[in-house]
Amino acid sequence: MKTNVDAVAGTALVVLWSSGFIGGELGTAEAPAHTLLAWRYLAAAVLLIVWCGYRHLMPTWHAVRIHAVIGLFCQFLYLGATITGIGMGVPPGVAALIAALQPLVVAIASSRLFGERIGGRQTLGLVVGIAGVSLVVVGDMSGADLAWPVYLLPAAGMLALSIGTIGQRVLAPKEPIALAMAIQCSVSAAGFMTWSVLAGDAAPPTTAGFGAAIAWTVVLSTFGAYSAYLFVVRRNGPTRASVLLYLTPPTTMLWAFLMFGDAITWLGIGGLVVSGAGVALYLCGTHVSRTSPPATKFHARASAASIVSNSAKVTK
Repeated sequence: MKTNVDAVAGTALVVLWSSGFIGGELGTAEAPAHTLLAWRYLAAAVLLIVWCGYRHLMPTWHAVRIHAVIGLFCQFLYLGATITGIGMGVPPGVAALIAALQPLVVAIASSRLFGERIGGRQTLGLVVGIAGVSLVVVGDMSGADLAWPVYLLPAAGMLALSIGTIGQRVLAPKEPIALAMAIQCSVSAAGFMTWSVLAGDAAPPTTAGFGAAIAWTVVLSTFGAYSAYLFVVRRNGPTRASVLLYLTPPTTMLWAFLMFGDAITWLGIGGLVVSGAGVALYLCGTHVSRTSPPATKFHARASAASIVSNSAKVTK
């Protein structure tokens, strides 16, 4: 039963996370990226606050502080830096390749911070996954001639998401997902709306296309994707959740073909197969206990003996 739940959750995460790239293409045809993100997060925050009020879910100041930090990294900085980079000319495929390095960053950080053991099969899976994503990107590269500092923007977005993912485990939030998302979306809405006001284009286009893009990104990309992301992180840990994102670029390629008629190259198909093999290798090689305390090393009152004991349990 647990295996079935993990499979469904992982599949939902990949498909719904990919929907964000499709929604971005729909929305940026109508307005600048920060305007799309501002109204997307404002709509999501209002709906979530209303829902939390209906369910009598009230946050503590401690919860507000925790989720404000997580939302800042996982949503505002990640999407702001990545989409700005694409808007300045970084090809989406190159941005996807840079983002695909996130599982490696999270895996290395988790091994250092939490004592998670990365075995030979997991390492091979990470390398194969990167190779698969690279094939997808090679089939989609536009050869844009840009100054190299521009490429630091999607790299910064990748690092922001990595920090936020690790923060999920370090801070170990226990609030309901709806309440967590309400706080995080509110922080992102404030950030993106301020950005849009300063840029002078906060007013939303009064077109059906923009409205459809907002609905798409709110329902699928925000409620669906991020809920699935939080669920997988809490259930399986940050490394397992991050490695599933290897499948995002090839999945986006299939969505773009079905919705926009974008060509699918043989390199893209090969990348889809190789990425899937890399994820399978990694997941089959995972031996980290799911029941280990998520932030034992960070408890100020923990004794040295208990830290060593819990670290040993993690690496069994």
